[in-house]
Order: sequence, then C-alpha cells, then structure tokens
Amino acid sequence: MQRLFTIVTHHSIPPILLALIVGFVSLVLWAPWWIWGFVLLGVPAQMLNEYTLHRFVFHLAPPQKQWAFNLLYEAHYGHHDFPTNTKLFFAPVWVSVPMMVINFAIVWAVASFVVPAHAVMIATAVVLVGGVATFLGYEWFHMTAHVNCSKSWLARHVTKLHNQHHFRDFSKWFHVSPGGHVIDRVMGTAIDTNALKQQQRIEFIRTLGLRPDDPRLVAARQHYADRFDLSEKDLQQAARA
Repeated sequence: MQRLFTIVTHHSIPPILLALIVGFVSLVLWAPWWIWGFVLLGVPAQMLNEYTLHRFVFHLAPPQKQWAFNLLYEAHYGHHDFPTNTKLFFAPVWVSVPMMVINFAIVWAVASFVVPAHAVMIATAVVLVGGVATFLGYEWFHMTAHVNCSKSWLARHVTKLHNQHHFRDFSKWFHVSPGGHVIDRVMGTAIDTNALKQQQRIEFIRTLGLRPDDPRLVAARQHYADRFDLSEKDLQQAARA
C-alpha cells in the first residue's frame, strides 16, 4: 500500500494514468476489434523509448549553464544524487506528458499514410494504452528497485541490475522494465557478472562523475531543497560524498 500511495501521489502520475483511462475507454467505445492488436506494439516501442531517453537525454554531459543543469538535475541527476528520495523516483510531468504527446503525434502521422480512417485509434492503442501502461509499469518497477520491501523474483532481478547502474557503473544497464535488459545487451550497455567483479567502482558515481562539491551541483541542490525536502544536513552530506 505504501508503494501505491507513493506512486499515485506523485505529480506526474495522475495525468499519465488519466491518459491510459481515456485511451482504454476510447478503444472500447469506438475502435474496431483489430485495433486492439496495436496495443501490443506499444510495449516494445515504449521500452525502446525509455532506454533512448534515459541513455541519451537523462545522461547528457553536465551543462555549463546553471538553468540547463537545474533542468537535467530535476529530470535525472538529482535521482542519482539522492537515490532514496521518493520525490525523485519518477520522471517529472514536464518530461512525461510532452513525450506522450510527441509519441502520439508521430504514430498518428505514420498511421495517417497507411490507414487514415483509423489513424487516431491506432495512435491511441499504441501510445495511450500500450505505451502508457508500459511506462507506468516502468515507474512501478523503478520505484520498487529503490525501496526496501518484499520483492518477487522479477523485482529482485530488476533491482539487481538497476543497483549496478546506480552504484557500480552509471554507463551500464539503462533499462528498468522487466525484459528491458535485452535492449541493453543489443545496445552494448550490459555488463556481465565476471566483468563487473573485475571493474573498479566509478569515482563519484552518485554524482555521475562530477565532484560532489561541483558548484553546479551545490546550486541545483539548493534550488530544489524545499521541493524535494532536502535538509541542510542532506545538502552537506551530498557535497562531501
């Protein structure tokens, strides 16, 4: 129940959940039966989208401009900096909602060339139902990987790989959703157990290679201290980590 409360009370989850409900109801009311097959297409599409966003956007080189650094800190750097802070578990709404809208527009545009009469319903099936459901699953498993709770075999497997990303090598294991490790292996960002045993832990791993007292990090922590409930002790410990 605690995990359920944590996820549904985060500001980015209700609009995404609403989109899923609207999409599902739309398919029930107006879509022909064969449109439901496109829901399955949304699963791998969203998993690939998650990997791409995490690897190539959330792990961008740290910007020099403080405003840009702050955005990246809120989107992802802060989660690495404070990996147990529940307010930093989930993608901010200004990331998740625009990405959903962009994905919907792309699928609708492609479908318009093939089956224009059903383009909206196809985009609804792929993005608002299959994609959003997969995204919510990602957010659930990501949260579960970071909390101390009873976990299924699948959740323990996800946690093991995600812990390697956070605490051993942040350039590996970008995926969190079950089955996403296949994408990491194909893309060359997996690391096997034997290689991990021989690899040194990356320096300043919680700050993605930046010195913990980097002025940009210090400024970003101060900027978001109230929003993320960071105490003065938290800020001082982070700067010395």
